[in-house]
Amino acid sequence: MIDNIFIQISVLLGITVSVAFLMRVLRQPLLIAYLLAGIIAGPMFLNLLQSGGQTFDALAEFGIVLLLFVVGLSLNLQHIKSIGKVAVITGLTQVTFTTTVGFLLLLAMKFPFSSAIYLAIALTFSSTIIIVKLLAEKKDTESVYGRYTIGLMVVQDLVAIFIMMVVTSVGTGDGLWLEIGTLVGKIFILFGFVILTARYIIPKLLDSVARSDEFLFIFTITWCFGIASLLYWLGFSLEIGAIIAGLTLGSSPYQSEIASRVKPLRDFFIIIFFIILGSEMSLANISNIWAIGLILSIFILIGNPFILYSVFRFLKFTRRNSFLSGVTAAQVSEFGFVLLIVGRNSGHIMGNELEIFTIVALITIITSSYIITYNGQVFDFLHPFFKLFGPDKHKQKEDTQEKYDVFVFGYHRIGWKVCEALAEKEIKYAVVDYNPEAITRLKSRGIAAFFGDVRDIEFLETLPLSNTKMVISTIPDHDDQITLFSYVRKINKKTILIGNLYHNTYLDDLYEAGANYVMMTHLLGGEWIADVIKGKSWTEKTFLDLRKHQKQEMQLRFTSGINSLK
Repeated sequence: MIDNIFIQISVLLGITVSVAFLMRVLRQPLLIAYLLAGIIAGPMFLNLLQSGGQTFDALAEFGIVLLLFVVGLSLNLQHIKSIGKVAVITGLTQVTFTTTVGFLLLLAMKFPFSSAIYLAIALTFSSTIIIVKLLAEKKDTESVYGRYTIGLMVVQDLVAIFIMMVVTSVGTGDGLWLEIGTLVGKIFILFGFVILTARYIIPKLLDSVARSDEFLFIFTITWCFGIASLLYWLGFSLEIGAIIAGLTLGSSPYQSEIASRVKPLRDFFIIIFFIILGSEMSLANISNIWAIGLILSIFILIGNPFILYSVFRFLKFTRRNSFLSGVTAAQVSEFGFVLLIVGRNSGHIMGNELEIFTIVALITIITSSYIITYNGQVFDFLHPFFKLFGPDKHKQKEDTQEKYDVFVFGYHRIGWKVCEALAEKEIKYAVVDYNPEAITRLKSRGIAAFFGDVRDIEFLETLPLSNTKMVISTIPDHDDQITLFSYVRKINKKTILIGNLYHNTYLDDLYEAGANYVMMTHLLGGEWIADVIKGKSWTEKTFLDLRKHQKQEMQLRFTSGINSLK
């Protein structure tokens, strides 16, 4: 057994990376690798974690807090508004169906009442992380089925937050009505806290903090743990505190940038969290629970698609969109693990529920990942069966993501003049900038603007760059431009890429990354003054006129370039 915690973590990460390589070859989510690494490192095989139990438990707790913080941060209520009642109806129907049938199924298998209700609820939720990632890889997030499936995930997250509040507020003893009254009071307090903080405190803080990406990161981490600790001190659970901390930042215009900064840290602790979960599998119990896990897995893989397909068809969706939405949600969620751990820590359950759920997670996530990846082919294979029920009477038009002919990265200094020229030519364009004040002013003038860091690939993936005709970068940093150009070249070989450098040290690097042309500001400045010398008289009035024109141009920087094309 290894006693040094640093060596233990190093060995664990080595095992995880080795398993992750295999999962990548098999096109599986890395969550599977984390669970399998935990099983290998646990008592079933290598038994590496026994001496560092408290340390690993603390790291796992960090993982839970950061996971739930990002859940709250990513809770997009505007998405529900945009797709109307469909997401609410499908979400609540699926949650009710899976919980009820799952509960009855578990009771039939002789589970105690509390274990049955906890496991049934844990089985209800689908994995938002896995679904969004796989939909993004397939470029299906803006398809009809993709948008409504993501809406379904938002509804599930809202239900999950409510259930988490109930679980952490209701005890095992008497005084049920008192506990319910306390719960209702807590809900109102938290709701008021979120509204007041998000509306009056966060905007003023973030306008100053967002100027620096490092400051934004440390502020976000401090806010997450600070709010979670404050609410814990006031009598709430750490889990609820983490969700509320995320909710208060979720309505900020810097939400995507905050999420991209926190996710790498969250992912590290989540790796430890799932390794710990996998390590709790023991050889003594596996023979008693594998059949139960298999039955529950079949229920999720068949039951969720069935109920969602039925509800979507009732709401007049096409067979194809109904089928694709149904099979996309056919797996269990990382939230189920959190719920079962909270239930165990609260004394509500004390059996092998976590081990059973781990088996269900492995089976459903592995199976559904392949089904989501090849869902179109699966539907085509089953299409003759669907045709037995006659022609499809329902039709839907696929919505297309907003497209821009030109993207301008960086509005300050050079970009504003480029935007002015694009507006004069009536070319539809959008601006990407890391200055929050610039984004606010641009949006107030009707110019499409995105706040984010070009170094963040996840942020670039959210931009509609695949069909843009030209990308103009006025960013001075060469590394940022190499990242940008390499990404755009990967998704579109024909886009014209124009870069910008202050010196020629990295000129060849930008061309190798895919740039069609790189502006050299000192050369452009030299050409301009050369034209002045050759074409204008050398008088004091000439340069006085140039100074006046320069001053007028500087005043126009935030008052011109309004995109007339909506």
